[in-house]
Amino acid sequence: MNSGLHSDQSLRASVLAQDLRALFGKLKRRLREQGQTGDLTPSQISVLLRLEKDGPATASSLARAEGMRPQSIVPVIAALESAGLVGGKPDPADGRQTILSLTEACRKRFAQGRAARQDWLTRTLQARLSPQEQSKLAEAVALLQRLVDD
Repeated sequence: MNSGLHSDQSLRASVLAQDLRALFGKLKRRLREQGQTGDLTPSQISVLLRLEKDGPATASSLARAEGMRPQSIVPVIAALESAGLVGGKPDPADGRQTILSLTEACRKRFAQGRAARQDWLTRTLQARLSPQEQSKLAEAVALLQRLVDD
């Protein structure tokens, strides 16, 4: 009897995991729509987010961090530079290298996108969930946080 209970719990956890992945994927898409990333490719977005998180870097260090070949990242960086999102300066330690960083326009675009996503989610929570449901959601968020905390 106990093994049946364990099996039921495992099945329930598996279904819950599948539902959560699907839900978070849909939420991520909805938030992305609100942030207006424009015509940026996933690789370009990933490079921009890495520069934002880790700070200025060379193309070769970005390629390593992104798991790309150095020659594969060149067109990604070129597109970001031509869009005015990334700029480069010569590396003081090695003049053959260029240190890439986000432009002020890119930082402003990131801030506006985050504000738009925050605004959409706030308005949606208020419009679709009662105060009691919002409280339940806050409890669920605390549980979800435990899943990702080390």
